[in-house]
Amino acid sequence: MPGISREAILDKLRERILAFATSRSSRETAEDLTQDVLVVLHERYPQVTDLTELVPLSFKILRFKMLDQHRKTLRRGEYNQESIDEHPLVDPGDDPAMQADQKERVTQLIAAVQQLGERCQNIFRLKLEGHTFPEIMNVLGEHSINTIYTWDARCRKQLLALMGGQWENIPLQGKGKSPNKEAVG
Repeated sequence: MPGISREAILDKLRERILAFATSRSSRETAEDLTQDVLVVLHERYPQVTDLTELVPLSFKILRFKMLDQHRKTLRRGEYNQESIDEHPLVDPGDDPAMQADQKERVTQLIAAVQQLGERCQNIFRLKLEGHTFPEIMNVLGEHSINTIYTWDARCRKQLLALMGGQWENIPLQGKGKSPNKEAVG
């Protein structure tokens, strides 16, 4: 087209390139790709002025740019990334109510352990130190590991009774509801 300048042709071509790129990717990415294509056309192919040559050349460059963009995104792992905005910030500590509840349970546990006999206290101390049942058997001077198992079971049962019959106080929203089930409402 002899009456149309190369800049006018590139303006019209820009719209077509942008429309094609937008149909394949986001608007921002499409604008970046379109700009890259126009830069390549301007810098490397200033001699190409005919519209019948510019259109196929520009779309060939665009396809290469899109493939390159796809490879970079795949290599960086951006397809599998989760948005940081979707995840709330994690609180490093428990809320004050949970901290108070835990402190109360620990105080209750210490008081209950102090009410136990010396043998039970020794068994719990040795277990907390990381000793195995055979090692506890040797430390306590027993000849049968089954005796240690029995003592341990009795001590745990006695401790549970001193703790009120349960290890943790789990508040329930209503009678008969278990903590695992959600209320429908």
